[in-house]
Amino acid sequence: MEIKNVMVVGSGQMGSGIAQVCAQAGFTVYLHDVSDEALDKGVNTIEGNLSRQVEKGRMTGEEMRAVLGRIRRTGDLADAKHCDLVIEAARENMQVKTSIFKTLAEAAPDHAILATNTSSLPITEIAAATKRPEKVIGMHFMNPVPVMKLVEIIRGLATAEETFAAVKEVAVRLGKTPVEVNDFPGFISNRILMPMINEAVYALYEGVAEKEAIDAIMKLGMNHPMGPLELADFIGLDTCLSIMETLHEGLGDDKYRPCPLLRKYVKAGWLGRKTGRGFYQYH
Repeated sequence: MEIKNVMVVGSGQMGSGIAQVCAQAGFTVYLHDVSDEALDKGVNTIEGNLSRQVEKGRMTGEEMRAVLGRIRRTGDLADAKHCDLVIEAARENMQVKTSIFKTLAEAAPDHAILATNTSSLPITEIAAATKRPEKVIGMHFMNPVPVMKLVEIIRGLATAEETFAAVKEVAVRLGKTPVEVNDFPGFISNRILMPMINEAVYALYEGVAEKEAIDAIMKLGMNHPMGPLELADFIGLDTCLSIMETLHEGLGDDKYRPCPLLRKYVKAGWLGRKTGRGFYQYH
């Protein structure tokens, strides 16, 4: 199956990045969000990313204009009717995602593949909300999307081999490295990463060390490019909490219990970089 037109649902940090790499790869992209303000922010992010590429000599102004010309803004999920592949990048909430997939399954043509960028939720459960589970698959990009090479590809219980092959081919066309993972909570990336972050939060909570020391030890001692608390702020503490809750519920093991300090920060609205404050303060 040839994929020409792609819809990206959600124009936030992940969605705008996915839309950018799809447009750069030559696809016509329908970028969807629920408000003009959100779409403005998403498109501005893409323009900013591309402008930096022009400044560095990695892209010409003409190429930048061509990429932006392939992106079409929309507030209507019914525009999925034009698309061969839809990549959902809405917030990490099962009710939100299943509602979107029910609508997409009605709007998109029969041949269209419906992919979710979920970082932890079960693909099989999302697929069950549609009448075409064989066309539903996980396509988990890493943040920031234009930079990171990995895409986790996750089959649901009913995902067809043809669907998997087509999505793997798209990932390669985007310049990514696709890696197949089975449908378990958190997949591989977040099943390993999030407990490490959660344990770092516990170390802070229990007074084992200050946040700067915890991050310095992991950067200098383990050669991590970013400390776990700094990384949590970058990801978003609400997202970290949501993934830990999914791991705890899905695997039933208390080693995945979210740290009370993480819950406290989220309730306070200290979500990291996006709110100006998390474990660190940002101005």
